[in-house]
Amino acid sequence: MHNNPLPILSVRPIRALVDEPFKVFVENLRPGSPVTLHSLHLSEDGDHWEAFGHYVSSQRGTVSVADDLSFGGTYSGKEPMGLLWSQRPVPGSRRDLRLRKMNVTTPMLVHISVYSGHLTGGFQDHVPLASVLTERWYMAPGVKRVSVKEGNILGTLFIPPGPGPFPGLLDMWGGGGGLVEYRAALLASHGYVSFALSYLSAEQGLLSEKDFESVFNMIKNHPQVIPDKVGLFGLSLGTFITLYLAVESKVVKPSCCVCVNGTHAVSYGNGSTVTPSHALLGDHSKGRMDENGHVILRDFTLPISADLSRKLNLSKINSPLLLITGSDDQNVATVEAAEDMAQAIHAAGKDHLLTKLVYPGAGHLIEPPFTPHCRFSRFINRSQGHDLTMLWGGHTKPHSDAQEDSWKKILAFLQMHLYSSSCPRARM
Repeated sequence: MHNNPLPILSVRPIRALVDEPFKVFVENLRPGSPVTLHSLHLSEDGDHWEAFGHYVSSQRGTVSVADDLSFGGTYSGKEPMGLLWSQRPVPGSRRDLRLRKMNVTTPMLVHISVYSGHLTGGFQDHVPLASVLTERWYMAPGVKRVSVKEGNILGTLFIPPGPGPFPGLLDMWGGGGGLVEYRAALLASHGYVSFALSYLSAEQGLLSEKDFESVFNMIKNHPQVIPDKVGLFGLSLGTFITLYLAVESKVVKPSCCVCVNGTHAVSYGNGSTVTPSHALLGDHSKGRMDENGHVILRDFTLPISADLSRKLNLSKINSPLLLITGSDDQNVATVEAAEDMAQAIHAAGKDHLLTKLVYPGAGHLIEPPFTPHCRFSRFINRSQGHDLTMLWGGHTKPHSDAQEDSWKKILAFLQMHLYSSSCPRARM
């Protein structure tokens, strides 16, 4: 009696940084067999996330996720990384979830499996033909993680392996506050001394301008940092603070700035210079909800005023600026803000400093590549104690494309303005 060989599933590389693509390949299938490729991840919060695609094996009995079409599932078409970016909570999970890695010293473990037939759910009730456990890391081997607590300053410093010196980055997330490390860890894995800063908390509120300047100088003066190669990286409220420091601070002189889905405008001005504290104030009469009760905040700063007491004066920018905007951002009026900033920079004769990227169909939370798209999620405002479901916007496929494309351009931008050819880059 002839025994058919067992299907073989391979994932290469099986251990990689989160922004590195992998290749999923199945062989020893019967020609023309319908199969389902499935990914499963258990988050640190105890929630299961999954994605799956429907394939038909070739005449050679193989399926290559990088080369073959998915005919259905959580993604369709030729999508080499669809098993990651289209992940979503399994049916029956808690509501309003967002997938974030909090402990960057451990990998994200993703089970990749192949099943017979075109399944649409209930994977736990089926036995896979083959499975592989993969590791996805934010920290490359040799990256050092150093906790910092000095006065009001709380953060984490990530230092690439090797003797250095390296360029430096101050990494700032948004109005949710707290300490978010994973992007800084990934940037360190690409050769930048990166400081993840907790600048907003319920206990202390927002850091002062002096505190931000102290953090910048701490990075600049670190023995493994090239002192004249330090940049700023912000998302949402972090973008406002990045821009504020770049145009108003007499101490912070960034070599370049990366700003993702933020604004330079505020709801209220006081007739003098706008400060980061103004950015925490919203015109709540302009807040609204969608049909599902998700909060939309993008109207808070609209229309963007011509009055400079209601916005930062971007004509004062003196460092290269990369502005990244999702056209379906429902949290911040980023499209209008980016256009207004571009006009101010153009009027000042500084077009050469600005690179502006607009991504149709992308939402607010443009993260490192292959991060599952989050259109809405539970959000805790640490400065005001609010707990609500925020509508971030975006549609899964274009948002995921935006994450992949923008990250490549962010790394190229940083390399152009910060990177020294003598700085080694870590690899898995």
